Amino acid sequence: MDKLREIERNRKEAYSWFIAHKSKGYKAVSDMDDPIMSDAALSRKHKELIAVGISVTIDCESCMQWHIEKAVEHGATLEEVLEAVDVAIMIGNGATTVRARFAMDVMKDVFGETA
Repeated sequence: MDKLREIERNRKEAYSWFIAHKSKGYKAVSDMDDPIMSDAALSRKHKELIAVGISVTIDCESCMQWHIEKAVEHGATLEEVLEAVDVAIMIGNGATTVRARFAMDVMKDVFGETA
C-alpha cells in the first residue's frame, strides 16, 4: 500500500509542479478529463472501466490506480473492475500473438522457409 500512496503523492506533486510552471502540454492533457470522461453515449463508469483495461494493457500503474478509484467512485463493482482487467489480459495476450506472427516471418526468412 505504500507504493500506492507514493504514486498518488507523485501524481499530485507533478500536477502542481507542471501547472505552477505553466506547462501547456500537461494542462491540455489534464483539461481533457472532464469533457471526455463525462456521461454521454457511455456513462462515466463505463469510460473509467475502459480506461482501467487500457491502463493495464499499457502498464501504467498511476493510470490503473486513478481509473480504478474513479470507476469505483462512479459506481463500479469489484466484479466490473475485474472484468475490465480480464479484458486487458486477453488483449495483451492477443497482442503477443500478433508479435509472434512477425517473429514467424523472420524465422521463415532466416531459415529459408518459403511455404
